[in-house]
Amino acid sequence: MPPTPPGPFTGRSLTDLARDLRAGRTTAAELARRALDAIAGLDPALGAFVTVDPAGARAAARRADEELASGADRGSLHGVPVAVKDLIDVAGLPCTMGSRHFAGHVAEADAACVTLLREAGAVIVGKTTTHEFAYGPTGDRSANGPSRNPRDPGRMSGGSSGGSAAAVAAGLVPLALGTDTGGSVRIPAALCGIAGFKPAYDAIPAGGVFPLSRSFDHVGVLAADPYDCLVAYRHLAAGGPPPAGSGGGEAEDVRVAWLDPTALSVCDPRVVQVARAAAGVVTEELRLPGGLAEELRETYAAIQRAEAAAVHADRVAEAPELFDPEVLDRLRAAMRVPAWAYVRAVEGRPALAKTVEALFDGHDVLALPTVPLVAPPLDRREIELDGRTVAVRAALLALTSPWNVLGLPALTVPAGSVDGLPVGLQLVCRPGREDLLFRLAAR
Repeated sequence: MPPTPPGPFTGRSLTDLARDLRAGRTTAAELARRALDAIAGLDPALGAFVTVDPAGARAAARRADEELASGADRGSLHGVPVAVKDLIDVAGLPCTMGSRHFAGHVAEADAACVTLLREAGAVIVGKTTTHEFAYGPTGDRSANGPSRNPRDPGRMSGGSSGGSAAAVAAGLVPLALGTDTGGSVRIPAALCGIAGFKPAYDAIPAGGVFPLSRSFDHVGVLAADPYDCLVAYRHLAAGGPPPAGSGGGEAEDVRVAWLDPTALSVCDPRVVQVARAAAGVVTEELRLPGGLAEELRETYAAIQRAEAAAVHADRVAEAPELFDPEVLDRLRAAMRVPAWAYVRAVEGRPALAKTVEALFDGHDVLALPTVPLVAPPLDRREIELDGRTVAVRAALLALTSPWNVLGLPALTVPAGSVDGLPVGLQLVCRPGREDLLFRLAAR
């Protein structure tokens, strides 16, 4: 299918928009109008949005313009249109979690991260499509239908924050919020050709966000420009404007190790080649120690499944017919995780963290592909990779989920393309060294 025509925010960074707003070349009201018009014109074929709030967006834009005119400047997000994943509460708007279980549900209060967005002056234009209950990396199982990839609407956006990624990649908004339990910000960002940032665990407050797996759930941000992810992160993490010069500095002194992705997943060699070229000069080629990849997979699976089962046990028992059949099957399988497996996985996490910490000895950042394949066609559940048949869901999660187990910051940036479809490069660091990721991304 042909790509979605570019929206009004294609090629426009937050820095550009902030400059135009303060120079009087545009207004927040005009930016909101462009976003709303683009959503109305382009989104019916894309499925990025499940709820649009024209009245709320126009009112917020008017307030932003009045504040800027009076000299009250809240920073780089002031007056900027933003979309929010439909798993995150926005007061007065439906929050369906992509499920018929919550049809008609309206949030009573803002999630903590939405409060921070409003305090930064952002203009919320609507809620974006999520895979049902965020339980899937494909983005094509939701009560309102799939979110589609703007590069090829016949292909997956990725999930579970697929609507947020599609909205940004299509230029409908310059910034969106998502959540990431096993890769749900980074996977769709990579498949759609934009940047996505999952900060350290609990760095952005998760109050008011519907849980999937509380031990692994992260709130993250998606933008076309990696630096825009940093700008948004500084507001969301601290509730204040980013300090001057954030993300600056030279990248040459950042020590980067290439982590061989084939220890974690079967990979398309072309994807690996593109990502490796984008990583540039590295200090060392690393491979996970024997058995570590399997330990990470087993730990992620045991904890994530058990915690998801705990969240949804009553719904599975009382109204299973309201679930998408695929999501219901996954939840029923999750309910068969034995208690001893969950306890062992929880108790084993500190030892895993210590082992992975050793990978950073002599290195600042680990680099690897974000996902081992390009966006598959919608509804595809198996695919050929390097001569082998693999499960799409497992492949999509394989290179991102380890960093949720460990709570490490991870950023995906566009690296190039294979067959005209985007490839992402993933950069991972220790908590507190996030600036290094963005210095490399700027390179």
